[in-house]
Amino acid sequence: MVAIVGPTASGKSDVGVALAQQLGGVGEVGGEVVNADAMQLYRGMDVGTAKLTPAEQGGVPHHLLDVLDVTEAADVAGYQQQARESAAAVVARGRTPLLVGGSGLYVRAALDDLRFPGTDPAVRARLEAELAERGAPAMHALLARRDPEAAARILPSNGRRTVRALEVGELTGQPFAASLPAERYVAPALQVGLAVPREQLTARIDARVRRMWDAGLVEEVQGLAARGLRAGRTASRALGYAQVLDALDGRCTLAEAAEATARLTRRFARKQESWFRRDPRVHWLDAPDGSDPQALAAAVVELIGTQARAVGSPA
Repeated sequence: MVAIVGPTASGKSDVGVALAQQLGGVGEVGGEVVNADAMQLYRGMDVGTAKLTPAEQGGVPHHLLDVLDVTEAADVAGYQQQARESAAAVVARGRTPLLVGGSGLYVRAALDDLRFPGTDPAVRARLEAELAERGAPAMHALLARRDPEAAARILPSNGRRTVRALEVGELTGQPFAASLPAERYVAPALQVGLAVPREQLTARIDARVRRMWDAGLVEEVQGLAARGLRAGRTASRALGYAQVLDALDGRCTLAEAAEATARLTRRFARKQESWFRRDPRVHWLDAPDGSDPQALAAAVVELIGTQARAVGSPA
């Protein structure tokens, strides 16, 4: 499997499509994309997640898009099974599975020998009740006291992941990070990160948020709210969607929601980059403004060939 990773707005989706096309023969597609963006799993969450349209997918098959309703909770253990099954099916068709996305834990779940601690319904229910009563920031502060490393990896607004980290700590007596083993692929893999200069990435994120608003994010959220978005533990907290819901519920203005979305997305992008930078197996490609996805894909093809030669197998 080849993974294209990096922060939001770094151009991963376009490079994934270009790579899938370049891996094939003339007029053929040699790769298929397996989505590794947790929020693109949701049906109807298109504008706010920058999901590629069918035309933008360029005839490249994409898997694990639109597989959940917004009322369902995304589950990394379930994703792991689905991603590996999708990848195996791609290989069986004689093509290369391309894992594309910036959800770091989902990428590791697909690639690594990663096993997930169990859950205790009583402990989970108690912590979720505390979350509902005290709010995500207060629970995050509790996690920071008990497990500073886990807290550093989780946004204060992400109550669901905070609760999970607290639950794992109670059940195992170990820090949440202890449940993440040393990096070890379950099958041969190559990870390629797209590196964008910080000031350019900031400008891209701000421009993307403006495009989201212009493209109808507010209307998209209104439609999803009618389908139960507020009840979705995962989908309702997605960047952009949570802020628009706040505006629709009168907790802020739409202008304030847009500003908060851009600010929180910039913070999230920094955390994504830090996550992937910690993994020494990631090969980084410079992807500044003006980079051609086709040229970046060609560089990935060369990396694939280099790795194949290094292990003595045909490219």
